[in-house]
Amino acid sequence: MSVHWRHHPRLKGRFHEQAPDDIQVLVHDGGPRLSRVKPEVVWVRVTSGDGDLLGGTVLNRPKELATVSAGATIRFKVPASGELPLLVTDRYLSERPDWIIQPCSRCGLTELFDAPSDLLRVVFPPGAEQMEPEVFTAICGWCGGVQVVQRVGTEAFEPAAGRKRWWQFWR
Repeated sequence: MSVHWRHHPRLKGRFHEQAPDDIQVLVHDGGPRLSRVKPEVVWVRVTSGDGDLLGGTVLNRPKELATVSAGATIRFKVPASGELPLLVTDRYLSERPDWIIQPCSRCGLTELFDAPSDLLRVVFPPGAEQMEPEVFTAICGWCGGVQVVQRVGTEAFEPAAGRKRWWQFWR
């Protein structure tokens, strides 16, 4: 049985000393625009993986989450940056290749808690999904910072030297 995840460069030093396949994962019922329940950190025993996408069994019961329970099998992603691996859904994984997610302005997390289509549904007015927005902002589910989400293949907006981007007005 291959346990390549033990050697993943962004997971070094994160596995439990006495249980080398057990790692802490950030689990959630959705981000702040879709859920009022805060994310929690649980221990997960890794049982499978392919690159940055891993699967495993939740070892301890979350306190308030409705969608995650002890013994559940989950999938989670190792973000390019961010403190912890993050629970992901099939819907999120199917949509993720179509979007560029800028690191959170506070914690650096490079993944979203929700599928982009779910965020578009709550961020924009009804019918906006037909407009296919190219760029939108999301609230980081971990720290409340800002993440810019841009559709792959769209032209990146670069402001003139010394000017802020339209979404940086509060900085």
